Amino acid sequence: MLEDLPTLAALAAIAFLGSIVYGITGFGAALVTIPLATHFVPLPFALAVFALMDLANALRVGLQRPADAIRGELARMVPLVLLGTTVGVTVLVNLPRAGAMFALGLFVLIYAAYSLLRRPGSSMVSSGWAYVAGFIGGITSTVFGAGGPPYAMYLSHRPLTKEQFRATLTLTTVFSIGMRVVAFALTGLLLKREVLLAVLAVLPAAFVGISLASRLFRRVSHELLLRLVAVMLLATGGSLVARALV
Repeated sequence: MLEDLPTLAALAAIAFLGSIVYGITGFGAALVTIPLATHFVPLPFALAVFALMDLANALRVGLQRPADAIRGELARMVPLVLLGTTVGVTVLVNLPRAGAMFALGLFVLIYAAYSLLRRPGSSMVSSGWAYVAGFIGGITSTVFGAGGPPYAMYLSHRPLTKEQFRATLTLTTVFSIGMRVVAFALTGLLLKREVLLAVLAVLPAAFVGISLASRLFRRVSHELLLRLVAVMLLATGGSLVARALV
């Protein structure tokens, strides 16, 4: 399947696009890469390949200013991320392909709608929601390759500075992605030859995307980028739901 160059080229292009999004926003790469990649490869395969890319990107970008992270938020979310990851692995192994595609499409549509409709400076929530965000994020990280949205939705409603938000979100996603990689390794998804071949194709493209994103970061409006990505996700999620229903 992956010996043909067009498929590898498509995955590399998707990795480049997802890495630009991650490099600018600090999360959200999987919301771009996984839905697009499932048009070319099965969902479990895409999750395994882009988990390694996400981990490489997170370690490169996310550890720049770890001192800004709020330890209390991390202490509340991280244990529940581990529990959610365990539940997510069970769901992923037993979820039928059509059901997985429909669930992924619906998840992307919901998050895209949230991104478009949310208002800056909305009301704060209590720290107890950290446990909910951690658990749901652990599940969605494993099943959909996207743990960042639940963490970002929670942290965006906490009294954090921009620097604290980015650092806390990044360290949470580093742990979440790391748990996802371990889970996929234990289930054998990362040990397949085709997965490793695809990883060799996507990592260089991801490196270029992250490098470009660092230059674009100060030139592109953060809110504008998030809204453009949300519009693209609406189309992507809709196409996945349509494919699952056919």
